[in-house]
Amino acid sequence: MDLVLLCVFLPLVTVAWGQYGDYYYGPYNYGDNDEWVNVYRQGFNFQCPHGQVIVAVRSVFSKKEGSDRLWNYACMPAAQSLGEPTECWWEEINRAGTEWYQTCSNNGLVAGFQSQYFPSVLDREWQFYCCRYSRRCPYSCWLTTEYPGHYGEDMDMMMYTYDHYIRGATTTFSAVDR
Repeated sequence: MDLVLLCVFLPLVTVAWGQYGDYYYGPYNYGDNDEWVNVYRQGFNFQCPHGQVIVAVRSVFSKKEGSDRLWNYACMPAAQSLGEPTECWWEEINRAGTEWYQTCSNNGLVAGFQSQYFPSVLDREWQFYCCRYSRRCPYSCWLTTEYPGHYGEDMDMMMYTYDHYIRGATTTFSAVDR
């Protein structure tokens, strides 16, 4: 997983179609625009409050800061049709410097991220915090097409309706681009 191509990481998110109708919620509150969950080249751990899932991801890239990114996330409560969270867990670590594809196991939804930067490969390792709910929702999953066309582009991805969820992500790695 290459940080340089990490912009492909979260935007190529797998989403799940839930049971609830089309509810639209306006722009998500990331907090102050200057608030990020990390600083360049540092690790971070972000978890939504209990019963909430990630619904928006914002990221900016800086080549001069080690080809790293700043990250910010927004959470919202999961639809009532899903019931209550029955268990939450950390998935396996996606190692820095490799390509990977991962979805939450056991019908889980992404409720947080943990990441550590590795200067030797100018890349991050990632771990998803996933939660399973008491009622399984019928859905089909697909990768979004909302991703930057170039690794250095900023990104701002939101689930625009209340019945879409982030289930996982994929990335590519290029030793040339870093």
